[in-house]
Amino acid sequence: MYLYLSENPRTLYLVTSSQEERRDCPPRALVFRAAPNSSSQAVVEFLPKKEVALGNAVRLTSRIVKGCLGLISIADDMFLAVITSATEVGNTRPSSPTPESVCQIHDVGFYCLTSSLWDDLSSNSDPLSNPAFSDQNDLYPRDYNASGSTTPAPEHPCQPLRKLISTGTFYYASDPQWDISSRLQRRLARTESWDPSVYDERFVWNEYIAKSLLDFRERLDPQERSDLDRCQFIVLAIQGFVGICTLALPAPPTNGTPAVATLSLISRLGWKRAGTRFNTRGVDDDGNCANFVETETVFSTDQHCYSYVQVRGSVPLFWEQQGLQTFGQRIQITRPQASQPAFDRHFAGLVDEYGSVHAINLLGTKENEAALTAAYTRHIKFTQHALGDAISLTNFDFHAAVRFGGHESVFREIRRLDSVIENLDKFGFVMADASTNEIITEQKGVFRTNCLDCLDRTNFVQDILSRTALEQYLMHIRREWIHFGSLWSNHGELWAENGDALSRIYAGTGALNTSFTRSGKRTLAGVLSDATKSVSRAYINNFQDKGKQAAIDMFVGNLSTQRQVAIFDPIHDSVRVALENRLSEYSTTRQCTIFVGTWNLNGRSPSSESLLPWLFPRPNTTEPDLFAIGFQEIVPLTAQQIVQTDPEKKRVWEAKILDTLERRPNKKSNYILLRSHQLVGTALLLFVKKELTAVIRNVEAASHKTGLRGMSGNKGAVGIRLDYHDTSFCFLTAHFAAGHANVAERNADYRTIVNGLHFLKGKTIDSHQNIIWLADTNYRIDLDNDRVRNLALMDDFDALLAADQLRRAMDEREVFEGYQEGPLLFRPTYKYDFGTDNYDTSEKMRIPAWTDRILFKGQTLDLSVYSRAELKGSDHRPVFAIFRAEVRIIDHAKRAALSKLLLESVTSTAPGEKLDEKLAGLAFTPEEPELPLPSSEDSAWWDGTDHPNGIVIPLPSRNGSHTRSGNPFDSSSESSISSSPSSSEEELYHALQAPITPAQPTMTRRPAPPPPLRSGKAVSESD
Repeated sequence: MYLYLSENPRTLYLVTSSQEERRDCPPRALVFRAAPNSSSQAVVEFLPKKEVALGNAVRLTSRIVKGCLGLISIADDMFLAVITSATEVGNTRPSSPTPESVCQIHDVGFYCLTSSLWDDLSSNSDPLSNPAFSDQNDLYPRDYNASGSTTPAPEHPCQPLRKLISTGTFYYASDPQWDISSRLQRRLARTESWDPSVYDERFVWNEYIAKSLLDFRERLDPQERSDLDRCQFIVLAIQGFVGICTLALPAPPTNGTPAVATLSLISRLGWKRAGTRFNTRGVDDDGNCANFVETETVFSTDQHCYSYVQVRGSVPLFWEQQGLQTFGQRIQITRPQASQPAFDRHFAGLVDEYGSVHAINLLGTKENEAALTAAYTRHIKFTQHALGDAISLTNFDFHAAVRFGGHESVFREIRRLDSVIENLDKFGFVMADASTNEIITEQKGVFRTNCLDCLDRTNFVQDILSRTALEQYLMHIRREWIHFGSLWSNHGELWAENGDALSRIYAGTGALNTSFTRSGKRTLAGVLSDATKSVSRAYINNFQDKGKQAAIDMFVGNLSTQRQVAIFDPIHDSVRVALENRLSEYSTTRQCTIFVGTWNLNGRSPSSESLLPWLFPRPNTTEPDLFAIGFQEIVPLTAQQIVQTDPEKKRVWEAKILDTLERRPNKKSNYILLRSHQLVGTALLLFVKKELTAVIRNVEAASHKTGLRGMSGNKGAVGIRLDYHDTSFCFLTAHFAAGHANVAERNADYRTIVNGLHFLKGKTIDSHQNIIWLADTNYRIDLDNDRVRNLALMDDFDALLAADQLRRAMDEREVFEGYQEGPLLFRPTYKYDFGTDNYDTSEKMRIPAWTDRILFKGQTLDLSVYSRAELKGSDHRPVFAIFRAEVRIIDHAKRAALSKLLLESVTSTAPGEKLDEKLAGLAFTPEEPELPLPSSEDSAWWDGTDHPNGIVIPLPSRNGSHTRSGNPFDSSSESSISSSPSSSEEELYHALQAPITPAQPTMTRRPAPPPPLRSGKAVSESD
């Protein structure tokens, strides 16, 4: 097919070629243009080729286009992604009734629908054969200025995507009648006819950018849909590896003709937790794990077809590697007590998809790997309570086996393991009739293999399992083929290439140990090659992978700022608007309580002083759902700590808080440490009720340095974000620049943190619905020392607040614009003599100040308490706030049902009914009648002909009766919120928030009418 462009309006045409039409492809054109004033909405038409006027159109590329990957919106422009170079790998199953050929993508082009700015850069892609991730100094032509020096041309916005897709690791089905994303057993088990919209969504990497085109396809009539499929305009691609080799094997002595067999290896990399080695580890809250790969070995002859599937994936716990990683890798299990729900989801998904699962863990006994193994084993035991014998685990120390007996011993020992022998027999393999595709035997389980990266060790062991299972199959059909050396040399070569391909995707270099996989022995050249790869990996993973990770997130739609391209469709657009307006119909809300505390520790360890007055300041109130605790100077800010921070102090304080939560009086719930994160002296700890771990998801931590202009972590911020049901929260603790006069530096610290602290997938601080800062802001009071001390002792907070640097900066909109702070009804928290109630009496005699503050932003956050605790274990006093918040719970099944109902209502037009009128009738309208104009001093709304004698008859509600409590401020019986606060501070706080009641006017007007009569009887006064 060919790609054309015309202007006025700017339109791209994907048109079938005469060569394709000679192969029985219908002459058709897929036409794209941007919707007016939109960078994320396209107009798409599927037309007969003869109806498209190409007289004034320009052909954009000299290459033959292989298909369209989808539409993507980047930097306020919209681009069409097409495959411009691909080669056929081969037919994975020649004996199949329909061909199952695979093509490997070598280059793609991104052509803009909204602007001509990038046309020259897009057309310059033609000479490139493979713009892989590397330095491309001469990728685009350079402009020369008047002085003769060169000015680099701007980079195409989609260049990172082009580099990603053009690395030779993406594949697609070149024949329209088969699904490359699904394993053989899944394909043959389908009873319905082939449908390109049915695929394994875990492995289709361009689903995000192709989704709008697939939706467009569904709206076509059956004949047009069939034509679109035959043209193969829409291509679904997987990432991973496909290798095929054809063998001539000995045949029975009938006619002497050798049997022709095809051995294929297909690895499908999952995209739902996609990323590079040090950027993506472990599991997410949905149970998707990093570097998850389904690998299928297919052996096909003219009589039978064999398939055997294995999977690999990162240890499905919350763990990561931060900072510069060399050869001694530092591992942190980030949510050690809150991983079980995600772990269970991961294995439940595997069991649902594959049947039984036997995990083989190849981690060693080094400190970091041993900790992962212990946690993995512990979580497996808990999951077995729910899934029973469907999952099991074998721990096999790969490195120890190699040290003891070499790589040859691993081959022997794996095949001798009782758990492997037992499960190989139990799981079986897929065997199908080659001519009819009838399944003869099924595979009833999979091996799930992992090491740290799921690359070298994992590939080595999976090769052994693949060979062992294939030998079992050959024992049933042709025993003599087991001893045919060419079969196993080709098998080993395919697995070595598979290991290299998957390793390049995840780690940037080829796999280690492939010399043994290929030849069956370890060579000196192989050892030197592995050493070179290890050094290259360390450099690539530490310094080059961030750009690749950003490209991956952009391609699969993970960036929070992205808008998915939609195809103009007034019906579906109206349904979307109606759904947004009817949120309350498919969602509910619940109340939660959040405790937030901040304390500058001055580098001190926990003392015998109880933390209960801080963590539970109101003993008889509802226990918080979540504790967010921020510490500053958790370690002394020495040069040694700045260079290499000791995490032990953080662990000690975590234990102290957990012990306090556990030993508190009248305990009703158990708490666990959800997540903690540290930047030198600044640390943030989140504790939640144990029963809430299943509904708190997407927990991420990030930090940003501000000391020494961003080079030092002695000052900076730590943030943790999460989703509580379907409501997002972001907690931040920070330590701003010190010094009484350094207001500008503190303002700069705030701006640096807001602009520089980012979470995964492009999320920023302001991406969240609720944001709470708990920080040592270091803002001071601009009064002389004696005056501040005297005003503090007299509790004259208004005078102090008038000179507070933070409030002044907020009023001038220098910092914390849009944030709120509760009334400061407590004395300044800085600085005290240690262990006393005396403000600083040292030589420096620092001026007391409210350095420790809690600020917040969020429509559902309701501050109920803001105060300080009288703990004396530091030169600061700890500050705390208690919030009541509303979290929303969306019922996605109800939402889908309502969407379907609305869609059917719109599309089922009656005879003579106009569709636009039906769409207009779908508009959301208020549930209550319009209210009358407000009363004035001269007239009341109930004085009128509509209300004789002031009698008002209430109208029935459209939605039936509304049940309201007598007091709207009372909590419901189901609510976890405590009754109205009783402390003097809280009473004063709420009194300050209440509106001032105006004085009664001297004029009198007619009072409001009494309630209407009930059943014709007057209401007695006693009622």
